[in-house]
Amino acid sequence: MKKKLLHNWTLKLASLIVAFLLWFMIIQFEQPMDKVTFSNVKVNLINTELLDNGNKYYEVLNDTDMVRVTVKAPRNVTEKLSASDIIAVADVNNLTNINTIEIDLDVPNEEVYSVTANHDAVRLHVENRASKWVRVNYGTTGEVAAGYMVTDVSPDQTLVEISGPASAVAQVSYAGVQLSVEGATNSISANVDVSLYNEAGNLLHLNTLSKNVDFIHMDVRVLAAKEVPLDVRTSGKVAEGYLLTGEIETSPEKLMLAGSAATLNGISKVTIPGELVDISGASADVVKVIDIREYLPENIELASKVYNGRIKVTVHVEAEEVKDLQIPVGNIDIRNVPEGFAVMYPEEITECTVKISGLKKNVEALQPVEVSGYVDVAEWMREQEITELVTGTYIIPVVFEKKEGIVIENEVSVTVNVEARY
Repeated sequence: MKKKLLHNWTLKLASLIVAFLLWFMIIQFEQPMDKVTFSNVKVNLINTELLDNGNKYYEVLNDTDMVRVTVKAPRNVTEKLSASDIIAVADVNNLTNINTIEIDLDVPNEEVYSVTANHDAVRLHVENRASKWVRVNYGTTGEVAAGYMVTDVSPDQTLVEISGPASAVAQVSYAGVQLSVEGATNSISANVDVSLYNEAGNLLHLNTLSKNVDFIHMDVRVLAAKEVPLDVRTSGKVAEGYLLTGEIETSPEKLMLAGSAATLNGISKVTIPGELVDISGASADVVKVIDIREYLPENIELASKVYNGRIKVTVHVEAEEVKDLQIPVGNIDIRNVPEGFAVMYPEEITECTVKISGLKKNVEALQPVEVSGYVDVAEWMREQEITELVTGTYIIPVVFEKKEGIVIENEVSVTVNVEARY
């Protein structure tokens, strides 16, 4: 039997090979082998929770999770294939120390001859994950309408939490929200996108970071504004021998008020009541600090929320200055002389003494020639009940013209000679 099997074995082997080739050619003729290529096949990353649980951030580099896949199979198979039939998987369990993961490809069809991709690994960037809270800097942009101002800006939160790769988190110094008030005459309320900035104030574009909120609600209060002076009243009297200089200082000098335009139109000043500035018995400057907020008109407020409303009032007081002036009698007119009489000053009387008082600057500035007065003969006769004037020498009081800021302390009389003319 063995001899029969080995007899002409080369011929038998050749026949077998020829038969196989004929079979293969027939199969190829009926169902020829074909190739089909699919672009942008997504590689599914699995077991990524291993990185998440390790507090790691990962990012696919250069779109290496997208592959171009070529499938080799009989034509009757390739004609029915679609990209969704291709299974592309990268298992994080197989992450290498250079952060690559081998791509496994499969098409669940036994007739598929081969499945290949244009690259064989997904490349990742991996680093520690971090998070932190950053402050929110908030404000407005643009200018409100003329005669209006922003009196308050209120965000609904002042901290934002950011998270992502540690290198990106470290770049962020603060979050910012800005609401436009251009041309506004009314208060504004809106949701504003949150932006991130570095320490230098430059806007950051970091898609790898996430925020616990993407926008913040802001309320911006816009009111009409008007600057008005302060009107300070005083009560009481300074000590004997002292005077008010008339100078009252306030710090600040003016107030910026806010409210409705209609209400502000009727306000020209803010008055500080006299009972708040009592100068009774003062012999030096009187200084008071007053919270003006209690004395603002109804429905009016201070425009600035930073300003605490404290007004420093200084009422200047100085000692009374007293001085004697020698007034030429030529400055004293003689009036209402009865007909038929002449009234004149004796030749030996050339001046009279007047004691004046007032503020130092006023007293020192007043010159004798600037002081004038008169004697009224007719009025003097009535006061003395003299019905008929006779020749003689008389003493008549002087009435001085008033000088602003000057008080004449003494009663001054002058001697005159009266002569009958006929």
